[in-house]
Amino acid sequence: MFKNHPKGLIGAALSNMGERFGFYIMMAILSLFLLSKFGLDKTQATVIYSIFYALIYLLALAGGFIADKTKKYKGTILWGLILMTVGYFLIAIPTPTPVPNFALFLAMTCIGLFVIAFGNGLFKGNLQAVVGQMYDDPKYSANRDTGFQIFYMFINIGALFAPLIAVGIRNWWVQHNGFEYNPDLPALSHQFLKGTITPEATQRFTELSAAVSNTAPTDLTAFANEYLNVFNTGFHYAFGVAIFAMLISLVIFIINKRKFPDPALKIAKAKENLEAQHTVQMDAREVRQRLYALFSVFAVVIFFWFSFHQNGVTLTFFANDYTDLSMINIDLGFTSIKGAEVFQFFNPFFVVFLTPVIIGLFGWLRARGKEPSTPKKIAIGMGIAAAAFLLMSIGSQSLPDTETAKAMGGLTDAQRVTPWLLIGTYFILTVAELFISPLGLSFVSKVAPPQYQGIMQGAWLGATALGNQLLIFGTIFYESLPLWATWLVFVAACLISMFTMLFMLKWLERVAK
Repeated sequence: MFKNHPKGLIGAALSNMGERFGFYIMMAILSLFLLSKFGLDKTQATVIYSIFYALIYLLALAGGFIADKTKKYKGTILWGLILMTVGYFLIAIPTPTPVPNFALFLAMTCIGLFVIAFGNGLFKGNLQAVVGQMYDDPKYSANRDTGFQIFYMFINIGALFAPLIAVGIRNWWVQHNGFEYNPDLPALSHQFLKGTITPEATQRFTELSAAVSNTAPTDLTAFANEYLNVFNTGFHYAFGVAIFAMLISLVIFIINKRKFPDPALKIAKAKENLEAQHTVQMDAREVRQRLYALFSVFAVVIFFWFSFHQNGVTLTFFANDYTDLSMINIDLGFTSIKGAEVFQFFNPFFVVFLTPVIIGLFGWLRARGKEPSTPKKIAIGMGIAAAAFLLMSIGSQSLPDTETAKAMGGLTDAQRVTPWLLIGTYFILTVAELFISPLGLSFVSKVAPPQYQGIMQGAWLGATALGNQLLIFGTIFYESLPLWATWLVFVAACLISMFTMLFMLKWLERVAK
């Protein structure tokens, strides 16, 4: 796989793989953790989730600026890994649930999330800039797209088992304390304690409390408090695993640090060559054209990320509220792999499985002189993403809206949809992702002027941040529109992105030459 690629690629990929393992443990459970820990409604939880997810990428712009100004790319990446480790430690500390001081404990969680976001900003874009520089060598430049696809595959190997481990740890702690996992009980427990539960939901709460306990509880208030505390302590322990993943990533980076190129040395060498030799410098007009092209692509992909990153909010809520989770239940004895978070496994699984297929497809087309340009691949990917949400819309036709489901105390398994609906959706979305995300990174590294490599990689992530900031609208639609109409919003967003890219295609292809 690494033949005809620079030696530093495997070290960078492994370092990123460990970091992504920790990150996706957190992202698999974050939105549901905010609901069950603090009793927030879905819109409130999505506000925190979307701000955090936006900062993850927006602060990459600051990270690129810091690295470009200090010329210490590797040192910036190293500090990013350290800060993320500290952030995971802050949110992994077990605290009581229901929280005795809502504002204090929510603030502690948000501070931990900010530290993680800032560390990620220092790490993510700058490591991508380092990988991009490896392919500036003419010996490897023809394999740039493939190199970023391999790099992206290793990211998803890190993400592959994270959701399963997070769910396994949470369910182990629940089981260890004499209960069973149930997706509806945290919300019902909060409603019961707040006195906002409907009579129909109260009846379901009573039945479920008996079903998950060794003996039927006589005091529902005590049961609600105990179940919430056990359930969320399991979440805290799952966050703790991310600390160990970060330490592994840190060690891998330090070991391989000398193998990585330094973008600062590249810029300095280029300046020396221009002064010593009368090489034609990239004129101001070309720099402007390249930056215009990059920012045009950034603006378009905002709509894609707004749709794609619904996997952590509305698609996860759908898994929890409307999907028959009993059909995916791996019983390991001491724990069970069961829960809405399990669906976060399928995206990285399909990335790892499909990346060699996509690489082979593009290689086959390249050998025949028919490989689409990078901008065209991105446009195709956006059309594929629209098809994924169209599938969700068709599969949600007969389901009640969220208010009705809440008043019922949740749906029975017989009323829920097959998990194959979400699995199929994630399969199609992953194909779209492989046409967009790794190739977008490749496009940025190819088009960005040398002096702006770090900051342009950060700007790509900044565009992702803006898309993530819009996630809140997805949850608003989820809670106010029929489910089938909610998914059509994302169909429209992806199609707008696709047609805009096609409109700019010839210009982008000229700039990228």
